[in-house]
Amino acid sequence: MNDLGAVTREARDISEKSRAIVSGFVDGGTPEGRIRQRCVIATGDPAFADLMRFNNKAVEAGIMAIKSGAPIFTDIRMAQVGITKRGHNCDVRCVLEHGSDIAGKTGVTRTSAGFTALEAELEGSIIVIGNAPSAALTVCKMIKNGLKPALFVATPVGFVNAAESKELVRTLDVPSVTCVGTRGGTPIAVAVVNELVHIYAEGKVP
Repeated sequence: MNDLGAVTREARDISEKSRAIVSGFVDGGTPEGRIRQRCVIATGDPAFADLMRFNNKAVEAGIMAIKSGAPIFTDIRMAQVGITKRGHNCDVRCVLEHGSDIAGKTGVTRTSAGFTALEAELEGSIIVIGNAPSAALTVCKMIKNGLKPALFVATPVGFVNAAESKELVRTLDVPSVTCVGTRGGTPIAVAVVNELVHIYAEGKVP
C-alpha cells in the first residue's frame, strides 16, 4: 500500500525508494520495525532505529485507538499539521489553542497549560508530544493522578528535561512510544502516528 501522505506520483516514488533503502538495514517485519523504519526516514539517521522504545503493547493500543476514532492531541501545530488526515476518522487537535489563561496566571509553558485545560478530554485519547518536555511532564503528572490515555507518544527533543521526561513516561502503566536521550522532535512523533495509521489502514491489525 502506498504511503497515505504521498498523493502524487513523485511523492510515491520517493516514499517507496526511501522505504526500500531503509529496509536494507532496519527490519520492517513487525509493526515496531515499520515504525523504526519510518523514524529513520524522518531523521535520515540509521542510528535512530535503536533509540525507539515501545511499552505496554503500544502498537496494539494505538491501532485500536485509531480504529475507535479516538481524538489525537498534539503539543504544537507542526505535529497537528504533519499527522495525516487520510485513512482514519480521528480528530487531530493542537492544545496550543487552549489554556492561555492558565499560562498567564501560572507562568507555565503554553503547551503545559493547553494539556491542563483539556485534561477532561484526554481520557482514552492519543497524546502526541514531539517538542515540549514540559508538556510531557505535565501529562505524566496527570497519568499518575489517574488519567488513562489510549496511547502516549512522547519524543520531545532538547537538553532541558527531554531525556528525563521520556524516562518518566516509560515508567508509567500506559501504552507509550518514546525515544532515548536528548534526541527526538516533532518529525519522530509524527512518523510514529502516521505509521500506525498506515498499518491500521492496511487492515494489518496485530
